Amino acid sequence: MFDAERWQELFGPTEDGPAMRLASASSDGGAGSGGTGKLKYTKGPWTSASGTAGDLWTRAGTSRSVLGRGHEGVETGVAGLSSVAALKSVLTSWEERLQAVRDECEQLKGNLLTVAKEMGESETGIKSSFTGVHVPGKADVKR
Repeated sequence: MFDAERWQELFGPTEDGPAMRLASASSDGGAGSGGTGKLKYTKGPWTSASGTAGDLWTRAGTSRSVLGRGHEGVETGVAGLSSVAALKSVLTSWEERLQAVRDECEQLKGNLLTVAKEMGESETGIKSSFTGVHVPGKADVKR
């Protein structure tokens, strides 16, 4: 069943044509006012997060190298002590963890850059799709 009141609540008066609003937008300008009415996107956060993942990848690699160098020669002169075997086990465990961090950061960096690129392309596509939209009774808007 068609509910004209609900339709107007969602889409506005029909005499001027439908006017869709976001559910979070309010007409009083209060909380949830919906912003300026322009779709805005910046790839900055995605690109920045990708850079952070890249930095962590680099630092994990550096840490892994330094950790390995710090254990060089430990076995010399203390052969037979059980602590050497335990230390080697800990070293191996940390090397594996740091390599896992590097692997994940490498993948994450690429994924975040992909999102930044796709979001930027989507924004451009959406913006250009509105260029030719004509709303009856309103002057054409050039962007």
